Amino acid sequence: MKSIRHKAATAGALAILALGGTLAATTPASAATAGAYNGACGKGYEVFTSTPIKSSQTTVAATTYVAYSSADKQWCAVTVRSKPGARVFMEVTLDTWPTSSTPERDAGSYTTFAGPVYKDLPKPGLCMTWSGSIDINYNSDRGLCP
Repeated sequence: MKSIRHKAATAGALAILALGGTLAATTPASAATAGAYNGACGKGYEVFTSTPIKSSQTTVAATTYVAYSSADKQWCAVTVRSKPGARVFMEVTLDTWPTSSTPERDAGSYTTFAGPVYKDLPKPGLCMTWSGSIDINYNSDRGLCP
């Protein structure tokens, strides 16, 4: 009788492990963390910097991420909301500095993020400038000079 119980307990444990493995396999591996870079720029883009957009002195409402692809030789920017919710005005802009060419911009009513927008690697002597907005809150930065 002991061997039957042992076999039944072992079979039950294996069934639970198998079910757990199935549940783990069906959970999306790419589930985005709210406010984190969401991979919107595409495969091969590595985040180089980020700029927080604060709605108060201590609350970050969104973050603008700037990523680069050495394969595509392009910069990319995306503004990601800290807590997805109802549609709200969001914007992301990417350009060169100190001489502006044509800014790449995405603006609209979004629940999670604005962008991505892309810009080719600037000529020597130029840097990148980027900005992001959520509702009435705005922030910008520049740098990433070749």
